[in-house]
Amino acid sequence: MKLVVTGGAGYVGSVCADALLEAGHKVVIIDDFSTGNPDAVPSGAELVAGTIDDVIDEVLAAGDVDGVLHFAARSLVGESMEDPAEYWHYNLGVSLTLLDAMRRHDVKSLVFSSTAATYGEPDQVPIEETAPTHPTNPYGATKLAIDYAITSYCNAYGLAATSLRYFNVAGAHGSIGENHKTETHLIPLVLQVAMGYRDKIFVFGDDWPTQDGTCIRDYIHIRDLADAHILALESNVAGEHRIFNLGSGDGYSVLEVIEMCREVTGHSIPAEVAPRRAGDPAVLVASSEKIKRELGWDPSRTELRRIVEDAWAFTQELGDKSHAAR
Repeated sequence: MKLVVTGGAGYVGSVCADALLEAGHKVVIIDDFSTGNPDAVPSGAELVAGTIDDVIDEVLAAGDVDGVLHFAARSLVGESMEDPAEYWHYNLGVSLTLLDAMRRHDVKSLVFSSTAATYGEPDQVPIEETAPTHPTNPYGATKLAIDYAITSYCNAYGLAATSLRYFNVAGAHGSIGENHKTETHLIPLVLQVAMGYRDKIFVFGDDWPTQDGTCIRDYIHIRDLADAHILALESNVAGEHRIFNLGSGDGYSVLEVIEMCREVTGHSIPAEVAPRRAGDPAVLVASSEKIKRELGWDPSRTELRRIVEDAWAFTQELGDKSHAAR
């Protein structure tokens, strides 16, 4: 198939693009590099540099496009609170531009990179797809709004679509890993301490109602995530919008993650307790039973040690490249 991947220079988009190439598909990446990294674009993919608003018609008009995987988005929760207009215009506005362009050029299949932030603070865990959606920040609200739009386009225009709601994605796939300009994720932040780029890692609260007092999160390996995207794409059904949660099914506390990073890296990794952050739920763990049952998704890299080892290998490689460039 010929597939368009928006945001294909980002962490998740680039790994999924590489997995699609490995599966024998032709891939066209659209990215404006506002948050993505040119080095992450996999070899073998065609790159169209620019915004979706500017280039999507040109790309789809070239013909023979079988589907779109939509990753391009603003995705920082704190930033979305400070500048919601940017998030509404970019996330929702650009997605509507994409959906309308797909209609014009008769492209009927979509996989959308959604988020667990659509659920807000869950009433119970593990979180199932039937859980109420009460996003607590503009980022989650924009993603939920896009899901509503996709549903209506499926019902009215016969679009075949799947939204995949991720929890905490981590790890690396070969030479592609997390390399954000603004890093907010726990595992890469802890590994930056091990590399000497940070003095310590902050633990936001040690008095949560959990076994060790720190927040518990569900981690999924980036390559398992990519496999789910391929399964979703290959099984899309005209006129239907399916929603699946993606996670490992197991939760790890902040202290457990830090300790695993210490074991893998061999570094002491100083940690300091800081006040709780507003809006942080104590426990976020996904139920992925629906996608396993309906699509046969079988994640094979669920162990925390494997996730950290792959992330550490990438972090070291990135550090070696940075040192060599100086």
